[in-house]
Amino acid sequence: MSKPAPAHWPASAAVFGASGGIGAAFTRVLADRAVPVRAGSRSGDVPRHHLVAPFTFDLTDEASIAAAAASMANAPPELVLVASGALTLDDGTPPEKSYKAMDAAAMAQAFAVNTIGPALIAKHMLPLMPRDRRIVFAVLSAKVGSISDNRLGGWHSYRASKAALNMLVKNWAIELGRTHKQGAVVALHPGTVETRLSAPFQQGLPPGQLKMRREAAQALVDVVMQVGPDQSGLLIGWDGEVIAP
Repeated sequence: MSKPAPAHWPASAAVFGASGGIGAAFTRVLADRAVPVRAGSRSGDVPRHHLVAPFTFDLTDEASIAAAAASMANAPPELVLVASGALTLDDGTPPEKSYKAMDAAAMAQAFAVNTIGPALIAKHMLPLMPRDRRIVFAVLSAKVGSISDNRLGGWHSYRASKAALNMLVKNWAIELGRTHKQGAVVALHPGTVETRLSAPFQQGLPPGQLKMRREAAQALVDVVMQVGPDQSGLLIGWDGEVIAP
């Protein structure tokens, strides 16, 4: 990893998905570290803090994402975190255990939330981010999106949508490197966190594997604080370890 960032970095941050378990915790951790945060969600229900300014957006509505980005154009953040993701869909559809369970509509929804939404945020936020200083654009991904690490199969739509996201991160890193010499784009693996996303799958976990939200957010912030251009394009775990694609 790179050397730790200066204590004053980032001067400001934006969190897309700040009403979710990890996104909300990430927002609180940054604000508690004296970082002004623009915190976005569909409902506008985000953590309350004097350094947190809410905004609304819909991950499946590009116009709302473009409007949110435009609202930050005059003072773009040095750190952006996209904290969206869905394992079980809004209608209760669980991840597939077999290829026999694959459904076109469910797959499209998984990709809309896990891949396309973050891609649209990158489309509108990356061009705004400062070119003359250190910046980081980070997305929540998952180790199960690693093709080389896959030993169990299943969870087809979730695995595939996160694998696609990891590929996009690599693409963005290459492109950003041409214009933002001090910039980095990374995917983050938070581990198994006590959130609504993981709730149906927490039984039987080994002791100590399930992390509380703030614990996970603090670990992720510590990772982000050390990321530099030489880590751009990587999938990095909460413990700082690089995960093979």
